[in-house]
Amino acid sequence: MTGKIIKGIAGFYYVHGENQVVYECRAKGIFRSQNIKPLVGDNVEISVLSECPPEGNIDRILERKNQLIRPASANIDQALVVFAIAHPEPNLNLLDRFLVLMERSGVPVIIAFNKTDLAGEEKQQAYADIYRKAGYHLLFLSLEQDEDISRLRDCLRGKTTVLAGPSGVGKSTLTNRILPEAAMETGDISRKIQRGRHTTRHSQLFCVEEGTYLMDTPGFSSLFVDSMEPEELKACFPEFAPYEDGCRFLGCVHMGERDCGVKEAVKEGKISSSRYENYRLFYEELKDKRRYGR
Repeated sequence: MTGKIIKGIAGFYYVHGENQVVYECRAKGIFRSQNIKPLVGDNVEISVLSECPPEGNIDRILERKNQLIRPASANIDQALVVFAIAHPEPNLNLLDRFLVLMERSGVPVIIAFNKTDLAGEEKQQAYADIYRKAGYHLLFLSLEQDEDISRLRDCLRGKTTVLAGPSGVGKSTLTNRILPEAAMETGDISRKIQRGRHTTRHSQLFCVEEGTYLMDTPGFSSLFVDSMEPEELKACFPEFAPYEDGCRFLGCVHMGERDCGVKEAVKEGKISSSRYENYRLFYEELKDKRRYGR
């Protein structure tokens, strides 16, 4: 029987079978000897050992379309990254780090700004200007509005989506609205520090409907891509590409070079200055890491 791993805890893997039954499985020892670890999102073949309770063994991991290191998962069609538009204010440095991670992995991203009831049109437009110029699909949501939930469902349908973002921005609440039976624990925002408690403790796929899966992940507060050379970073900012023909030097990294088409586009407001400043910060971080071998 084939199925998809929806959760892995303490050596047990929970496989959503083609018959819509979830089997508790162990992975065969051959995976350990080959240094292969089953991942949430893996499509697998299993041998059924018992139907009551549903138990089995994972015999084979089918070929992966892609693999993410963080969150550890496979066969992801898209990422939905959620930030609050207010209370707390979105950390654009952290958002851009996540976007770099997904660009590096080749995973398309939808950016959802939640809590629009706490922010006016002007604020929404400011964030739209930054990220639509970069080519990202944006959603502005208030989770109290059924119309917004319906739009979100349409974006998820037929795909396996990883849901990510910092704690306290409404990820678990969003999961509960889309799939009430998930019964995810939700956390309050600390009034003092305006950050959420970490309420999701492991990655898990939820079957929303046939062919549609949603993975809620632990909230992140910091991340960056390892094993990337500084010169590779510019490819993770897709809005740079249309202006690189205006760079005087081949291989321009858009930092100190003269006659740089990308820097000129920033001056003219065609590329967001906040995106470019985060690019500069990330570039220097990668350069320092290479210099000091960290």
